[in-house]
Amino acid sequence: MAVELFAVDDEALMPRRLPGECLDELDIAIDDYSPSAEHLRVGEEVVEETLHSHLLKSNCPVTGQPDWGSVLIRYRGPRLDREGLLRYLVGYRQHQDFHEHCVEHIYMDLMARARPERLLVLARYVRRGGLDISPWRATPGERPPEPLRLARQ
Repeated sequence: MAVELFAVDDEALMPRRLPGECLDELDIAIDDYSPSAEHLRVGEEVVEETLHSHLLKSNCPVTGQPDWGSVLIRYRGPRLDREGLLRYLVGYRQHQDFHEHCVEHIYMDLMARARPERLLVLARYVRRGGLDISPWRATPGERPPEPLRLARQ
């Protein structure tokens, strides 16, 4: 575990965009608001890509308060079905768990369903109590992008 401190006006803390393709504009119907790995489907083609969504929301298991976040998924493996992935991520809407557990759950479901060679799952949650909460989990050798702050943080 490591802790890195930045000056309040450090360039690394200026708002930026998540890398990769955003899934949020997909026109899909969602009627299941619990995370179901059944939504995760893959194709035959092996790709290396980065996807993200700003629609992640779970609920604090202690207070019940909503926790909004953005999630980044970088992988090399069978192409993920984007609509299924977005349904899966939006499915966290009624899920109660800590941020770190949500990221772990997403990572484990993707590993089990897609079996990628490499995988990184990173979440950037909206601040609570002035603290950035940005858990990530990755296969050995994968590193998250340099520290970045989104405009809504």
